[in-house]
Amino acid sequence: MNIIVNGEAKETHVTTLLELMHELGIEPKVMAAAINMNVVKKEVWETTALSEGDKVELLHFVGGG
Repeated sequence: MNIIVNGEAKETHVTTLLELMHELGIEPKVMAAAINMNVVKKEVWETTALSEGDKVELLHFVGGG
C-alpha cells in the first residue's frame, strides 16, 4: 500500500496507525496524529485502519524556553 507520511511517499504493508509508528521506529508517547487532515485520538491508534493513498501526519511536541 502507498501512503504519504509527513509529506513523503511511503510504501508499507502495515494496516493500522500504531503499526505504522512501530515500523517507523516512532515511540507513541507525547504526540499527535492525523489521517487525511482528521485528528485521530491516541486511544484508537491501534484500531485505526490505513488505506491506499492516506495522508498521515505524525507530530512530536517539543518543549522549549
